[in-house]
Amino acid sequence: MAEQVLAAVRTAPGTTELREFPMPDVPDDGALLKVEVAGICGTDVKMYARPPFADPVIMGHENVGVIAKAGRTFSERKGLVEGDRIFVEHYVGCFRCEWCHRGEYRHCEATDWRTNPDARRYGYTSADNPGRLWGGFSQYLYLPWNAVTHRVPDGVSAELAGLVTPLSNGIEWALVTAGVGYASTVLIQGPGQQGLSQVVACKQAGASLIIVTGTTRDAARLLLAKDLGADHVIDVTQEDALARIREITGGRGVDVVLDCTSGAGTAPVLLGVDALKRREGTIVVQGELAAFPDFPLKKVTEKSISVKSARGHSYRSCELALEQLASGRFPLERLSTHSFPLAETDRAIRAVGGEGVRDVVHVSLLPWAATA
Repeated sequence: MAEQVLAAVRTAPGTTELREFPMPDVPDDGALLKVEVAGICGTDVKMYARPPFADPVIMGHENVGVIAKAGRTFSERKGLVEGDRIFVEHYVGCFRCEWCHRGEYRHCEATDWRTNPDARRYGYTSADNPGRLWGGFSQYLYLPWNAVTHRVPDGVSAELAGLVTPLSNGIEWALVTAGVGYASTVLIQGPGQQGLSQVVACKQAGASLIIVTGTTRDAARLLLAKDLGADHVIDVTQEDALARIREITGGRGVDVVLDCTSGAGTAPVLLGVDALKRREGTIVVQGELAAFPDFPLKKVTEKSISVKSARGHSYRSCELALEQLASGRFPLERLSTHSFPLAETDRAIRAVGGEGVRDVVHVSLLPWAATA
């Protein structure tokens, strides 16, 4: 095993440098992952452009790889050995607090970088912290005793397994948070990787009607949404979206709205509130806006709408995502549209943000791939 590890490090807003780090010591209850794939999502685009702190960070929180070295206690606790391919969640909880005991380690203070400057979370933690390799844009990833791991089923490639995070989010937000199930009618706003993953989750759950909205720029994604199971797609720049939704639903509206837009402002939420059925619909929002001027609280109250937030995923949702990938029921490989080597990390992140590359859905960074 090499003495040095090559990693792409965010050193300033919109700036990446390739740096070498010493191979970390692996304790008896820890391990080292040889990273095969690190997925890139819209959150990475935002964190790259506007880092929350100035420390150097190895980004990458959607990580799949093979265990290169494992301590004996780590293997005994995890049931994993060297050579196993795994998916690693980005949360690193304490496993002592109430949230962790409830299985909701995503809410643990020990992994919440927003409130805890010493938090551990893959893709967000300073490379100056012990272990150093806290992100997947690196040849290797450090796995402490409290890393949350999932064995990748046989027959699922590393690049396909790189879709677990968006797919598990789709399962969590649609099925768990919003309660989509048999005969549900659903509006999914935004046909990116999260929105398309929710199409699959809703279809699998038995939704009777799935409508997906996007823009003219999303034409290829909207076609993919249809192939994944959407019943109708709407280009909001070409049609009156609300009128079309009412036409499709016979004036009733939908049971659930899932907002997966990015940078679209207040318009998707306002459309969602109007598109929901007369009483007791549910809207799930990602909450990108710091403020919402003139929020229609009266209308939300009168329609008895439940407004819920989309916050990450659970262990069960990740397991379900892996099962879905292994099943081959949906052509999920079509979500993985582009891949880049480590040396092109900056270009890869910008591609997800809509710069320079067309028809991007999900981008994979391949730390061991040669530069073209």
